[in-house]
Amino acid sequence: MAKRLLLLCFALSFTAGIQAQVLTGVVIDDSDNQPIPSIAVLEVGQTSPAVTNFDGEFTLRLVNLPTQIVIEALGYKKQTISVSSADAPLRIRMEIDQQMISEVSVVERRLSERQAESALTVEALDLKAIQETPSASFYDGLGNLKGVDLTSASIGFKVINTRGFNSTSPVRSLQLIDNVDNQAPGLNFSLGNFLGASELDVMNVDIVAGASSAFYGPNAFNGVIAMTTKDPFIFQGLDFSIKVGERRLNEYALRWADAFGDRDGEPVFAYKINMYYLSADDWEATNYDATDESPSAENNPGGYDAVNRYGDERGYVAPGSSKDYPALGTYHREGIEEIHLVDYNTRNLKLGTSLHYKPTKDVELIYAFNFGTGTTVYQGDNRYSLKDILFFQNRIEVRDKNKWFVRLYSTNEDAGNSYDAYFTALRMQDSLRSGLAWSSQYAGAWRAVYADQVRGLPGYPDENLPQDEYDAAMIDFVDMNRGQITDWHNSLSNSLQSEGATPGTAAFDELFNYITTTSFAEGGSMFEDRSSLYHAQTEYKFDPNDIGQFTLGGNGRLYRPNSNGTIFSDTAGRVISNWEYGLYGGWQRNFNGEQWKVSATLRMDKNQNFDYLFSPAVSAVYNADERNIIRFSVSSAIRNPTLQDQYLYYNVGPARLIGNLNGYDSLITADDFQDYLSLPSIAPPGDPSRTNYEFDYFTIDPIRPERVRTVELGYRTTLWKSLYVDANYYYSFYEDFIGYQIALDINEDQIPNVTDIDVYRIATNARDLVTTQGFSIGLNYYFWDNYSLAGNYTWNVLNTATDDPIIPAFNTPEHKYNVSFSGSEIPVKYKDHKFGFNVTYKWVQGFLFEGSPQFTGFIDDYALLDAQVTYIIPGWNLTTKLGASNILNNQVFQVYGGPRVGRLAYISLLYSWGPNR
Repeated sequence: MAKRLLLLCFALSFTAGIQAQVLTGVVIDDSDNQPIPSIAVLEVGQTSPAVTNFDGEFTLRLVNLPTQIVIEALGYKKQTISVSSADAPLRIRMEIDQQMISEVSVVERRLSERQAESALTVEALDLKAIQETPSASFYDGLGNLKGVDLTSASIGFKVINTRGFNSTSPVRSLQLIDNVDNQAPGLNFSLGNFLGASELDVMNVDIVAGASSAFYGPNAFNGVIAMTTKDPFIFQGLDFSIKVGERRLNEYALRWADAFGDRDGEPVFAYKINMYYLSADDWEATNYDATDESPSAENNPGGYDAVNRYGDERGYVAPGSSKDYPALGTYHREGIEEIHLVDYNTRNLKLGTSLHYKPTKDVELIYAFNFGTGTTVYQGDNRYSLKDILFFQNRIEVRDKNKWFVRLYSTNEDAGNSYDAYFTALRMQDSLRSGLAWSSQYAGAWRAVYADQVRGLPGYPDENLPQDEYDAAMIDFVDMNRGQITDWHNSLSNSLQSEGATPGTAAFDELFNYITTTSFAEGGSMFEDRSSLYHAQTEYKFDPNDIGQFTLGGNGRLYRPNSNGTIFSDTAGRVISNWEYGLYGGWQRNFNGEQWKVSATLRMDKNQNFDYLFSPAVSAVYNADERNIIRFSVSSAIRNPTLQDQYLYYNVGPARLIGNLNGYDSLITADDFQDYLSLPSIAPPGDPSRTNYEFDYFTIDPIRPERVRTVELGYRTTLWKSLYVDANYYYSFYEDFIGYQIALDINEDQIPNVTDIDVYRIATNARDLVTTQGFSIGLNYYFWDNYSLAGNYTWNVLNTATDDPIIPAFNTPEHKYNVSFSGSEIPVKYKDHKFGFNVTYKWVQGFLFEGSPQFTGFIDDYALLDAQVTYIIPGWNLTTKLGASNILNNQVFQVYGGPRVGRLAYISLLYSWGPNR
């Protein structure tokens, strides 16, 4: 017995000795300090290599000590390194093999891990692409990727969408920063990168297009924007940048990171600090075309409803015979232009820090804090001035990066002094004079002052004509005298304009300040939003008996909306909370070596207000050879109704926007009510009248989650060792689409003279099945060591012809393409300097953008040309960049109701200092 125990102890000690010989390290590109994923690190004489992960890190079990390891990567010089101890991690810098580069593909070096392995369509912006983008920011540069739609609602608020149903409120996209949801809790979507990551800290961005709930959870409905920031263990030192440009653009960013090791030099603690500030004059929304819903044309003497002028929506008509009010026609209140209602001084401050502690080589404990604040313009159902908005996030995470993690984070927001610009105009007007009172005064003044002058104009019709003939003759008369009649309308409108509604006056400023600093409930337009969310997630990966890798995980989330009744139905102290949780499991295995990679995933989600929902996904990746890869997937996604879909109670002026947890009944349509109004109040017996009119009442069911299933086929290849081709086709099936229905609730007791009417826009689900399909292809050609030519084309189309008004607008161009030519790190003769350049041309086909009735219209075809030149002085650790987005200054609308986006030229300086740079 003692002998057996002795042998067992010896075996255990021997095993422990073997396990202790574990070498760790990181492999980076010597030219740009970027980690290199998916390359092999092999001990000489052995056959089982370690493969670097997404951050370039590897863990290799050594058989011998001392020994040698070999690192080989396509496009880099082979390295053989002697290792005498495994106590300290290695930092291996790979030098590009310029001779080999002309003989083999450089494509693999620019593929992210997600791109190389995913069965889904993944577009990526790596560190080099971020540095070389000609756009004003890396986030703008995402719009040049294949299949990605970028919309500018303002300088500070850019929106990313993929695969259709685009919106300035991208609730069908999920944005992650280091796997943390970046959404504003009260909105349930991210405000672009306004409250996101500083460009100096972004290592790469992956955009996963299509349905991805099985992989990323609910709300990964049409796509995922996944940002990864720089690891302070790897990216150490100081980075400072300054950028100035047109529109008084001033941008400053600073990043500092450092790491500390133990006695043996092994890294144990690291931290980083980020600071970012931007200020600029925003583009102004000055579209004064008539809205699609305007009751009058732009040449109407009495005015019309303009897109970016608010308060002129309603068209009034004469209260009596048109012969008593000649040429009065339809007339509109003057309205207030947005430029007098919105703060266009964009400001953005972002602060962030993280602390990283490694108690062992593999386990890491992280605390991260991010803070954002600023002022910008947001467009949703209305246009909003987000003024002094606050956003802060805390994260605690412990992980073994390749095995498991436990992640906890909270997000809090405060809308600050934000207000609804559209509603501000309505509140200002109503506080001075109601619409009915104004229209009555207008009509009375027209009859008293201008009626006889109209009758004296040449061509005035004979008032003895029958009414219909008189009205027909008046059309020609107004056309003939349109200028004079328009002048009289303008004169009358100006005379009735209160000083408080006249921009530039002290009375206007006083009233404006009062309305925008007073809450909805008290008669103003300021809204409160101090919502928060709390999230917990864990995941574990294991590989039992070599039957494939299994992943098990779960998450829980608690929402706490808090608007004090200005957005949600949390009035009179009512506290709203909403919880949800999910469980998921996945399996992945390689077959026939690594020729086949097959995976399956199943996710279950439960929200407190909805039933259990399941999101399965299966995929296969076939490596025909090292150059040709075919991928196929069937994926699904669910989207829980947002907090606004469930609890909204928001007055936008003409209607109330309301959530729909319990459903509504006894409602009528606007057309039904219009038919009722067309009838006389009293009619002879047997004739139709308002008294005997029968309304067609209908019911709206409670809202439920929406679902999508997508079938996708992709192909990736490299031709002639330098041309990379990536193409994909998808077909999607949407069910229970969440949209909105306009409904009226009337008081029947007032028939035949109904005046008590409530107009609602109610969140609800479409009944029809909707299908979409699309195709995209991208080509990248690398030549002459430092140059590349790239292009991509995207086609998206809504297949289903349906008249279901609830289905959201597609809001997506059918065709678009990008072409770019770039040079990177081109040596400068006689100096140890380098330069680069990038020129990108984008064309987008026109499309109908449907937002709210105020912001619905056609976006014309547009083309944009971006360009930049970069000059690098390595000895000074300095990079200068001169560039411009939309360099030809084409004034284009990217969203209807938004500003015309023009040129933004800039120059930037980047100083980078750190170990081994």
